[in-house]
Amino acid sequence: MFKIKIPATTANLGSGFDCFGLAIKIYNTFKFEETADGFECVMNFRNKKEYININENENLVYTTVKKVFDQYGKRLPGIHLEEDISIPFSRGLGSSASAVLAGILASNIFLGDIMKEEDILNLAFKIEGHGDNIVPALKGGFNITVLEDNRIIYKKLEVDENLKIVVLVPKMEIRTKDSRKILPSEVKMEDAVFNIARASLLTACFTTKDYKYFPIAFQDKLHQNYRAKLIPGFDKVIINAYKNGALGVALSGSGSSIIAFCEKNEKYVGEEMVKTLSSYGLESEYLITFADNQGTLII
Repeated sequence: MFKIKIPATTANLGSGFDCFGLAIKIYNTFKFEETADGFECVMNFRNKKEYININENENLVYTTVKKVFDQYGKRLPGIHLEEDISIPFSRGLGSSASAVLAGILASNIFLGDIMKEEDILNLAFKIEGHGDNIVPALKGGFNITVLEDNRIIYKKLEVDENLKIVVLVPKMEIRTKDSRKILPSEVKMEDAVFNIARASLLTACFTTKDYKYFPIAFQDKLHQNYRAKLIPGFDKVIINAYKNGALGVALSGSGSSIIAFCEKNEKYVGEEMVKTLSSYGLESEYLITFADNQGTLII
């Protein structure tokens, strides 16, 4: 029996579309136990305090395990799986990345540790499709992820763990494939330059722990303004978060969650973000967390 604990992730961070990702201290934990045959799963949603049974074809962890065993031509063992879920589904916080990683890492353990890190990352990317979530979920910290010749290259920076991160979680799901449909197929040269400059600035801010330019560094012209239309009151949430003391604010991944970085007044910022969305008829909650520089733990 072993456990795999995987952090949530927030991708893009405004200007770093499809290449920036940060691990944060919200976790899914997966406990695996080998059995004689078959598959059994219990999921515990902490917020609901509810246990439900999931069959094998509906479970992303198990379907990933099957893909790994098929790839290596090995016979699948029986598995009892318990999932302790704290990362909200379809909120732009890397819930699917955690499931895919759990399946690959568990398979690697069952198969006798035959996979290298590069194999794990590239297979996870092939299944999940988003390296900006996969890499920080595995490695922790702030990561710049590049796809070169169909393989993942990344560079990790550790993030100041005293920096508070407010996560606003609306009661609405947005699936990544749906949010991508509204993005333009082409962008203007000046918009590309706009994002390159700000993504570079954001990397420098994290490196130097100097956050005074965060409001500029989080600006974006490639994806956020388009996806904002899916979330009532999004622009007002951003404005009010800055007005109440946030250092940097952005859509988390494809949404619907919104993240705000703070050095102080984080509770007030969260409360005001909730209040703003409520004025547009959308219920939400906020969480206060921090960067996770450690990444996945196998216990």
